[in-house]
Amino acid sequence: MLPNPKLELINSPSKSGEEIQYLFQGQSAGEIPHEEFEGKRETTVILRNGKQRIIFTGLGKKEKLSSVIVREATGVAIRQLLSIGAEEITLNLLGLSDHLASAVEGALLAAYHFDDFKPADRKRKNSLKILRFMVLNSKSEEMQSALLRGKIFGESINHVRHLGNLPPNEVYPERMAEESIKLAMKWKLRCHIWDEKDLIKEGFGGILAVGKGSKSPPRFIELEYQGGKKNQKPIVVIGKAVTFDTGGISIKPAASMEEMKYDKMGGCAVLGIMQAASRLKLPLNIIGLIPSVENMPSSNAYRPSDLVKSYDGKMIEVLNTDAEGRVILADAIAYARIHLKPEWIVDFATLTGAMIVALGTRRAGVFSNQDSLRDLFCIAGHQSGDLVWPMPVGDEYDEQIRSEIACVKNTGGRDAGSCTAASFLKTFAEETPWVHVDIAGTATTAKALPCIEKGSTGFGVHLTIEALESWTKKN
Repeated sequence: MLPNPKLELINSPSKSGEEIQYLFQGQSAGEIPHEEFEGKRETTVILRNGKQRIIFTGLGKKEKLSSVIVREATGVAIRQLLSIGAEEITLNLLGLSDHLASAVEGALLAAYHFDDFKPADRKRKNSLKILRFMVLNSKSEEMQSALLRGKIFGESINHVRHLGNLPPNEVYPERMAEESIKLAMKWKLRCHIWDEKDLIKEGFGGILAVGKGSKSPPRFIELEYQGGKKNQKPIVVIGKAVTFDTGGISIKPAASMEEMKYDKMGGCAVLGIMQAASRLKLPLNIIGLIPSVENMPSSNAYRPSDLVKSYDGKMIEVLNTDAEGRVILADAIAYARIHLKPEWIVDFATLTGAMIVALGTRRAGVFSNQDSLRDLFCIAGHQSGDLVWPMPVGDEYDEQIRSEIACVKNTGGRDAGSCTAASFLKTFAEETPWVHVDIAGTATTAKALPCIEKGSTGFGVHLTIEALESWTKKN
């Protein structure tokens, strides 16, 4: 269920914002026994007086306070209050007004609950209807702007999460295209869809090869936001959207295959990024590209040893049909390079299991052919809470994916699997500045996080907007 509470700002009765002071029937947080509540991050204590309840949420050490911590603390509080039936919540941000946007975002993320297909008696009975934020100067332009910013982030990320959580019989390539058209109409974006006939006509060999094993034909989606000058080069955001990945002929083991509905999260992230960019009115020209396929085994499926001709004419030797994401991204990157002539490209993809082995599930790997772009995303990761870690690119990885009978092969073997996948993509970016974010570990979570329940996370939306805003300031 996508939350849609009424958001209100109310003035704090306090004249000072230097200290956080919560009052409940004359009792302050400082009077709670230390052994009951130390104020550590993600810890809570609830006080009750009849039907009235107040929750104190720990923020940790004052010197380490950040917007990410406030967002997570808000999420912890909202999720706990919703679990005990709350529908109207007031959050006291006295002393934390500078973090209002993060608190709004955290509250909306925590309020999202995926129960669309549960029977009525198992659905959550309550929902967040009214959310108030107590701040200083609630009517100021600054506070109103922060409220809207948090709302945009929360709603854009929740849209990504919800689409990601839907099963593959609900979301397939045609549905991805339909969702893109709806998004474009709502947020005033230009949208163009390539169907299978268009893909054949224009030579998108990678997308066609991966998608031809399914009865659901592939789609290639282009969304355009123009917030900059007409002659300003665009920034291109690309997302892998494999709506279900069986592995194709190189079929995956049955265990955990149900999680492969999340192989579309790169494409879903692009939808969230484009929505947020338009609503925030970023002064940039941004184009989102989403190659969408379903990777299925059939008599018509592409095979190991096939040679596939990409959009820019490079030949790909297929060694493993389960390394399909890079094959469809090759077409999208080549198209962006040739036709859009962008300032730079960033792609998001649940690309390699090796990324999870290397970094776990809380950081994505970031690869780039330009150090300044890599650093831009690393800094944006800390600012947004979508953490990334710099990963290497180099000649040694290029050598691993060099084919003896074609330009490149679609896997370089087990060693350095994430790095060789990035090298494959770099081949199609050529000299265009390019960033690749491998979100295999971060696109979903198997356990609840402070703001996020189990399932898709919406990773990449806040990260990219922070990176775009920082890049704009510098350039």
